[in-house]
Amino acid sequence: MKTLMMLLAKHEAPVISAEVCCKEYFPPLTLPVFMKKINAGEIPLPLIRMEPSQKGAKMVHLTDLAEYIDQKREAAAKELKAMGS
Repeated sequence: MKTLMMLLAKHEAPVISAEVCCKEYFPPLTLPVFMKKINAGEIPLPLIRMEPSQKGAKMVHLTDLAEYIDQKREAAAKELKAMGS
């Protein structure tokens, strides 16, 4: 829950554009590579289209991004613990 609250405080909205998400949380990926990885399932983030047309902006809900970040943190903590055992 802390991650979500920090994201909401930073962005002041429940969703951010895929471009902002890529730039701020997935460097050094470019937007096309980021989108390709999402479409291939390599980055499990659902994209929201506020407008149903193909030209509608692709958005990421901060709840989904927070869960993704928390899962990555948990995996890293497990990996670190396993290295120390």
